[in-house]
Amino acid sequence: MAAEINSASPTAQVLPYGPAAHLIEVADTAAATALAAALRAAAVVETSAVKGGLAGRVVDIVPAARTVLVTTDGSPAAAAAVRDAVDSWSPADLADIGGRLHEIPVIYDGPDLEAVADATGMASEDVVAAHAGAEYTVAFGGFSPGFCYLTGLPPVLHLPRRPDPRTEVPTGSVGVAGEFSAVYPRPSPGGWNLIGTAQVPMWDSSWERPNLLAPGDTVRFVPCQG
Repeated sequence: MAAEINSASPTAQVLPYGPAAHLIEVADTAAATALAAALRAAAVVETSAVKGGLAGRVVDIVPAARTVLVTTDGSPAAAAAVRDAVDSWSPADLADIGGRLHEIPVIYDGPDLEAVADATGMASEDVVAAHAGAEYTVAFGGFSPGFCYLTGLPPVLHLPRRPDPRTEVPTGSVGVAGEFSAVYPRPSPGGWNLIGTAQVPMWDSSWERPNLLAPGDTVRFVPCQG
């Protein structure tokens, strides 16, 4: 078991997570996304925003909603480097995460579109305009291969999951739940509110990188006709 790491950062707490990993707790999803991007950059080459000798010592960096999991080579130097990197980082350091831009065509034909409109007090076309008018950041992946949680959903569309989850959600379904939007990459159970259908695949195992989206990427949804 790795020794506990005491971080001096007022915005992040570093906790031991097995012999070679460290779990960094932060305030929100935006901070987790920005910190993961900063650590990812520092793992390749030291930057002015994050210092501490991470280059060459990181095996994997996995962001989530409120945490970032960093797996290292397990050396004491790597543990110290994680602590130093977090201590030198501030959420204001990295406004530019530097991911790729994806424009995803969507037919807004989801079975929950009218229910979302009723819940928000909006017309269905206004729901579409609000969802498609936002710019999203890929925060993290989870749930199933190719499923990515996107931040940037307008607050008016922040709704709880459906009380009666579906046993099978079709491939390409565009959903909203809580503060996130997402595209289902394959048929699976799901409780998100479905408002549309994406016209491009999110996952293809024959691709060099099977996942279309990656943390830090930007997504815009473009309404189209069926």
